[in-house]
Amino acid sequence: MANPLKCDLCTKPATVHLTQIVNNKVHKVDLCEECAQAKGVTDPSGFSLADLLLKASLNPEAPSGLRCESCGFTQADFKKHGRFGCPSCYSVFKGMVEPMLDTMHKGTAHAGKVPQKALARKSLHDRISKLELDLSEAIKSERYEDAARCRDEINQAKQSFGQTAER
Repeated sequence: MANPLKCDLCTKPATVHLTQIVNNKVHKVDLCEECAQAKGVTDPSGFSLADLLLKASLNPEAPSGLRCESCGFTQADFKKHGRFGCPSCYSVFKGMVEPMLDTMHKGTAHAGKVPQKALARKSLHDRISKLELDLSEAIKSERYEDAARCRDEINQAKQSFGQTAER
């Protein structure tokens, strides 16, 4: 189940979703019922989406005078260009970026993905490595039956590994 969108002005679940297209750019605002009423969304004569977008995009927890020491990028530059100037910007503007990512994604940490075939090959390779270590220990301690079992399992795993690599 997807995470419910949070209000852009507070942390409550958003129930009002506004979209405006200006100069071919899409601007979206998600609000809870209380913030929508407070901002006059229910009263078309007193509502300005542009003002609301500006207020929602400014995170009150992030200081607005931040500047990246590496590239000189500012919060205003990020808002203007929609991207950072260098890798250091991610840590400098962390207070501004994390709340935005949290509302857009399932979280703020990238978990990544691994192709299933690669995962299977790695698992098989790890198994072979462990069996080879077990074989070596069995030989050192003169447990020849265990060593023979490990040898057979290694051969079987290597055959499987060869078939997996061919696919």
